[in-house]
Amino acid sequence: MFGVQLAALPGAICIDGFYGGADRIEAMADHALARLPAKVSLLGHSMGARVALEIVRRAPERVERLILADTGIHPVRPGEREKRYALRDLGREQGMAALVDAWLPPMMTPAHRAHPALFAPLRSMSIDAGIAIYEAQIEALLHRPLVDDLLPAIACPTLAIVGAEDLWSPLAQHEDIQRRIPGAELRVVPRAGHMAPAENPQEFTNRIREWIGLTAA
Repeated sequence: MFGVQLAALPGAICIDGFYGGADRIEAMADHALARLPAKVSLLGHSMGARVALEIVRRAPERVERLILADTGIHPVRPGEREKRYALRDLGREQGMAALVDAWLPPMMTPAHRAHPALFAPLRSMSIDAGIAIYEAQIEALLHRPLVDDLLPAIACPTLAIVGAEDLWSPLAQHEDIQRRIPGAELRVVPRAGHMAPAENPQEFTNRIREWIGLTAA
């Protein structure tokens, strides 16, 4: 998922995306904080961006820059619980492959979901995570903390970045992030959906490099 970014960004590390099996955003943030350097430029993608915001809430002095990618800041919406539980139940009844085959394709652009070299590794990664991790993560999302009071208090430089064709967490949600965090900037990655770091990794990485003052590759 983040292979290109890990290779291209100096000193980059990746925290375990399963967060030790935690089922609350707060516990995920604690898991990450225990494994992060004392000072960090923090990138969170999708649910990981929710975790990143909780890290900023708990330890703002440790976050020098914040990047929120393909995500949202809204509370649980009507019908969200039912949709997530329907996928959970599909996984319980028919296995993770059936769950992933219903969940993953809409996350990507039509061209990328039809590209075996890109789609197959993401599909395998998601299936290998297993139903227990999926269940823990949807519980975390359904119990996510509100961020209305946090956003205007974020003082570190912040970037919202999104795939131009992200239908799951669309551009409008990132424009909202930009409006609500003082001084936040926005970048759009062309030819990418919700899985922008993997769908167009070079452009995604270049947007970040440019923002933090590195020469684009």
